[in-house]
Amino acid sequence: MTPPPDLPVFAYDLFLPVYRPLHSGTWTVHHGRNLLCQGYWSPPMLVESFTALMRGGDTWMSTTPMELESQEIGVRLARGHVVVFGLGMGWSAVASALRPEVTAVTVVERDPEVIALHRELDLAAQLPPEARDKLRVIEGDAHAWRPDGPVDLLMPDIWLPLVSDGRVEEVRAMQANVGAGRVYFWGQELEIARHAVAAGRALDEDGIQATIAALDLPLIGPELPGYAERLRQATERHMRGRWLPGTVPPS
Repeated sequence: MTPPPDLPVFAYDLFLPVYRPLHSGTWTVHHGRNLLCQGYWSPPMLVESFTALMRGGDTWMSTTPMELESQEIGVRLARGHVVVFGLGMGWSAVASALRPEVTAVTVVERDPEVIALHRELDLAAQLPPEARDKLRVIEGDAHAWRPDGPVDLLMPDIWLPLVSDGRVEEVRAMQANVGAGRVYFWGQELEIARHAVAAGRALDEDGIQATIAALDLPLIGPELPGYAERLRQATERHMRGRWLPGTVPPS
């Protein structure tokens, strides 16, 4: 099928590693082409080529607009010592390591098969030496791991579904162990929206700020221009009725 001539083609300004096809343990690195894909907050686009990390029939991460946009705020605002919970495809780790403001990137991954897969992929080999030297991968449990020094940014990304109940409580428990100066977690915008609407707040700048204060987490993102609009766009595209129990969804 030929895509419409006015359909935008996905292009990205942050670093994307080259992933070679690979099968390791129960994990597979899969390549695809010509996918019509809606972003996390952007409209549908033609993705001419993409890579996905799969186990069984589940896609755990991919280089599609939805996946990249839902992680990129943490990467774009990363600085100092960054801790990533969940290795996945390794994109947020290597992209963060390339930032001059970042001094170290520690990835905590509990699945030894994922770590073994990345030893074969060796994404760090695609980085300049100064970025490569920042990276460290540790086998450990995100719910129990504690750092041996200060952490400037914590980025948890350990969930398969984009929305799941109890996520804020999980992040609070992780942050209690890590004590990071700032936090950005996967699906953050949808969780802010769920809690804002449950508290009767609007999804505007004031409502978002009040909700973040109530969540008691040092979340980053709202300082970026247009954050409230992006949050609303992500909510419209991906909430799919998954509001907190007892919540009256916005009309």
